[in-house]
Amino acid sequence: MAEKKEFTVTENNDIIYKAKGFWDKNSKPLIYIGAAIILLIAGWYGYKNLIQLPNEKKAAELIFPAEAIFDKMGSAKFTKDSVNTVLNGGDDQGTKVTGMLKIIKEYGGTKAGNRAKYMAGASYLHIGEFDKAIKYLKDFDGEGASQIKSKAYTMIGHAYAEQSKTDDALSYYKKAVRVNEKDEAITPDALMLAASYAEVLGKNKEAIDLYEELKNKYPSHIAVKSGDVSKYLAKLGVFKD
Repeated sequence: MAEKKEFTVTENNDIIYKAKGFWDKNSKPLIYIGAAIILLIAGWYGYKNLIQLPNEKKAAELIFPAEAIFDKMGSAKFTKDSVNTVLNGGDDQGTKVTGMLKIIKEYGGTKAGNRAKYMAGASYLHIGEFDKAIKYLKDFDGEGASQIKSKAYTMIGHAYAEQSKTDDALSYYKKAVRVNEKDEAITPDALMLAASYAEVLGKNKEAIDLYEELKNKYPSHIAVKSGDVSKYLAKLGVFKD
């Protein structure tokens, strides 16, 4: 087990600098936006819930154009104007788009309004408005959809990391892990992210614990199978199989 290292002011500044760029190095595709997430959200809430009440139906209709633009934001077609249209509304090739912020304001209590909070938070993260990203992502209710909630926590962690609020960032990276530890699609990646970030911060004990948890609980994860996790542990002074 590696001994705890005391850092000088200069070394601490270097750690903060590295931590601030952590999101850029570990978010591919950018801010986890894509068709899979949209389909996952839509599938979870279901058609029945979207038409039970007039407001639900109206909100679902209004959100569709902005949601379609959001779905493209991880592709080469993305522009900063896209974010503005998603957030504030406008015109998209002749189609009227109602912005997420208006949907949240007028239909915040609906399923679509809740979904808009997730997408607003992700959009603000994309353009570097981190306080707003945190606000909307914290307001978002995953309502049992653990993979989506884990993504939201991860993005909150990114926002805090970019603000150099390293303790808050690590806390939310770890929250992303704990949403559903039985999930083997999202949780191991979240655990790898948390372990890597702890290592960047020089929190060797936490990094070791997280790497070992990944190795023991998720042996089929690519970073475990490839031997990368064992290499990271060895770098931290842990050489056991």
